[in-house]
Amino acid sequence: MSKSSAQFSQYPQHHPHDHGRAFHRRAAAVATALPLPDTDDAYTIVHHGKQVRLGPVVFWIVVGTVVLLGLWSAATATYFAFRDDVLTRLIARQAEMQYAYEDRIAELRAKVDRTTSRQLLDQEQFDQKLDQIMKRQTALESRATALGSMPDVTGSIPRSTPQRGDASQTTQGTPKPSPISDTVIFVAPPDREARLESRAPTLAAPSVNQFAKNQGFDNIVVRLTTSLDQVERRQMAALNAVEEGMDSRMRRMRGVVSDLGLNLANLEAAVPRTAMGGPFVPVKLTASSGPFEKQLYRINSTRAEMDRLNRTLALVPYRKPVIGEVEFTSGFGMRSDPFLGRPAMHTGLDFRAASGDPVRVTANGKVVSAGWSGGYGRMIEVDHGNGLATRYGHLSEINVRVGEIVKIGQVVGLVGSTGRSTGPHLHYETRIDGEAVDPQKFLRAGVRLSAG
Repeated sequence: MSKSSAQFSQYPQHHPHDHGRAFHRRAAAVATALPLPDTDDAYTIVHHGKQVRLGPVVFWIVVGTVVLLGLWSAATATYFAFRDDVLTRLIARQAEMQYAYEDRIAELRAKVDRTTSRQLLDQEQFDQKLDQIMKRQTALESRATALGSMPDVTGSIPRSTPQRGDASQTTQGTPKPSPISDTVIFVAPPDREARLESRAPTLAAPSVNQFAKNQGFDNIVVRLTTSLDQVERRQMAALNAVEEGMDSRMRRMRGVVSDLGLNLANLEAAVPRTAMGGPFVPVKLTASSGPFEKQLYRINSTRAEMDRLNRTLALVPYRKPVIGEVEFTSGFGMRSDPFLGRPAMHTGLDFRAASGDPVRVTANGKVVSAGWSGGYGRMIEVDHGNGLATRYGHLSEINVRVGEIVKIGQVVGLVGSTGRSTGPHLHYETRIDGEAVDPQKFLRAGVRLSAG
């Protein structure tokens, strides 16, 4: 192959009559030996006397094609040579990716299972705590009911149907405070308000089937627990107030009996028995009883003892025989006789009162005398048992009969000025075993009982 732009004329022409191979061999030798002059940019390929002229573009296309075919052949040969290794690596990669995906799926599934288990556990804990709170609320409500059912133990004189002379006091309302209280009303401890506060509204709780988030759940439990703690504290405070009040009153009641010089056992024996009965069933505290139940048991025991003392003290005449302000016109002891002007013993108290004012019995008892009795005028004597008796003299009217059982505060007569009297008033006596004693001693005991 050579590069030349000359024509074939420079070579010896072939004559058609020249037959012989020597000429052709000679011409080929000449063509091979003699380089063609470079007359242009064309490429000439000579093979066995045949010449092919190629331009530069075509030439390089052919060369490039040959090179690409060679590279493709080499790549193909290499591919087939290493085909098994490539497939093995591809399969291994695919298997690795598959295992990775499976591991990831297993991890996600385990995470979902853990989350579900945690949710179920949280839900179970939420249900358990909510159940505990509801049980605690139910217990507090039962405690509030127990507090609300506790009656006030008092020794007050019940007011009877208004009698003659009561109209003015009924219209005037509550009488003014006086040194001697007409009723022994024990101030109830501040458990009423506490009992009302303890009746907290039913706490609204979330639905058990609705799952609460941890933070929200904690907030709900904290709020509910705080509310129940406040209710429980108020209930315990109310219970403490009740117990302290009962203990204080018990001490005062026993002190009053002792100060009056009375025998408590004899007084209790004189209390009339009411119709009651039933089998004896001792009160027992369960092993699960808490401080509230134990304190409530003590209070109930004290209340039973207080009720027994109240029934006993109902026979002690420490109340006023008249309603309203107390004003004595004459005290107990030695005085100048209003008719003779000489020293004389006054065996009772003279209460200033208007004619027709009601006279009330100061303790439970039985009427042993009701009629005219010398200087007493119209007089009533009531036996209260255990040697205690009271007399009500100078009455204008008697409303009871001998043998009649009278109760505290019952109107037994009306104020008057009969017998040795200089004007309308009530002569009131207190006697122990027939001997007159100062009624103010009993009246002061009533003031002491009503002080707290």
